[in-house]
Amino acid sequence: MKKVILITGGSRGIGAATARLAAQQHYAVALSYVNNRAAADQLVADITSAGGQALAVQADVALEADVLRLFAQVDASLGRISALVNNAGVLEQQSRVEHMTAERISRVLATNVLGSFLCAREAVRRMSTAQDGPGGAIVNVSSRASKLGSPGEYVDYAASKAAVDTLTIGLAKEVAAEGIRVNAVSPGLIYTDIHASGGEPGRVDRVKTSVPMGRGGTPEEVAQAVLWLLSDAASYTTGTVLEVSGGR
Repeated sequence: MKKVILITGGSRGIGAATARLAAQQHYAVALSYVNNRAAADQLVADITSAGGQALAVQADVALEADVLRLFAQVDASLGRISALVNNAGVLEQQSRVEHMTAERISRVLATNVLGSFLCAREAVRRMSTAQDGPGGAIVNVSSRASKLGSPGEYVDYAASKAAVDTLTIGLAKEVAAEGIRVNAVSPGLIYTDIHASGGEPGRVDRVKTSVPMGRGGTPEEVAQAVLWLLSDAASYTTGTVLEVSGGR
């Protein structure tokens, strides 16, 4: 059976690196994006020009209607997914909690937590052997912030990723007997443009001395961990949060 993977927030950073590696491993790749259509289209073009199969769908995972449309479009274009990477995530400007508005916190939780739940729900509906599915694997993209807390910067983001860790553990136990494995990767300081969203594009270089390995990581290094967790090589691994953080 053809392997179909859906990567949310797949047009840049860790999502794009995961899409490229998945295509190299012969997945048909679907990716969602919110605003950056040019980057998503270029990624699809790169994969297809190399002989792969790819699809980009505009969808905001914080909106249930968009999630339903996303999965329906993937069903129609590529077939039933066997792998989901819950990668879409947002980060707001660096701030102490006392200055955060309810609107800001709601935006972060809507994408990072609600979006992960909604996409996991739709994946389980398609994968579960209890619903005549073939099984599959889900990898949620968390963050070391979930354990470190990101004080003075993004406590709301850190809290949202702690929720993703708990989703991973609970859902893994819930669907383990239905042919679905659920794991997470927890990246540390990675060179992606999400730091610019927080107002400090050079953040990795500023704090990399706190990493035992003395450097920031690359999206490709995280993608390797994601694809391993999705693979048969990880067939006895579920409910795990795998740190990809250089020891930090």
